[in-house]
Amino acid sequence: MILIMKITKIEALENIANEIRISIIEEVYNAQSGHPGGSLSCSDILTVLYFNQMNIDPKKPDAKERDRFVLSKGHCSPALYATLAEKGYFSKDLLKDFRKLESNLQGHPDINKVPGVDMTTGSLGQGLSAAVGMAMASKMESAGCRVYCLVGDGEIEEGQIWEAAMSASKNKLDNLCVILDHNGLQIDGKVEDVGGLTDIKEKFESFGFNVIEVDGHNIENLIYAFNSAKQKKGVPSVIIANTIKGKGVSFMENEASWHGKAPNEEQYKQAISELKLKHFSN
Repeated sequence: MILIMKITKIEALENIANEIRISIIEEVYNAQSGHPGGSLSCSDILTVLYFNQMNIDPKKPDAKERDRFVLSKGHCSPALYATLAEKGYFSKDLLKDFRKLESNLQGHPDINKVPGVDMTTGSLGQGLSAAVGMAMASKMESAGCRVYCLVGDGEIEEGQIWEAAMSASKNKLDNLCVILDHNGLQIDGKVEDVGGLTDIKEKFESFGFNVIEVDGHNIENLIYAFNSAKQKKGVPSVIIANTIKGKGVSFMENEASWHGKAPNEEQYKQAISELKLKHFSN
């Protein structure tokens, strides 16, 4: 059994999320490559999962009874790596090697190279299928594991997402919690303009999901949402987390152009300055 102390103080969790954002900017800047926008938007979600919700132990990354997390939008690996390092799965010093040749911290997470990564991801739309399989296996083996899967709102234009959703509902996977990082932007612009995906809440409800909508940057609300999902029996849950792409860095916020590019030196200094100022003000 894994018995790890979970952080419940909101201010402490907010500070961790801010540290994760600082690490994201440093990773992408040092590599001069990566995806800062969507990584920054999901930092609060990952903070609550890894420091307040999930049954995990960094010293036992392969423990059978651990909860699982699938980063279906695998291009946002800077956020996952920063979170894993902050949690203690590996040294934060390794973050400087992000996307470097021969580094284990590649642009998309690799289960065989990074402790704490539960699924290799990168091809959008496939992560939820893997998460459904994990949740089904946990049910079949009575393992008691919960499975969390983070998807992007551009990603859910993929048909495979909805095939997986049908399977999750049919098999009553109440140990599965999907989180939608709903920042409204994807690489080519607004989601509503690119794919025309609307009425997301109603779509998931029609697929048999328990739907919870929440401010994805409010730590207290996220905790409540995850706890509510745990209590819902007989159906899978999805948390629609309304977020801001580039959250925390003024010139990146709500800008689709920051989906997948690195800041220059001046932009890097401004971003770090803003995030450190926020940390100080907390």
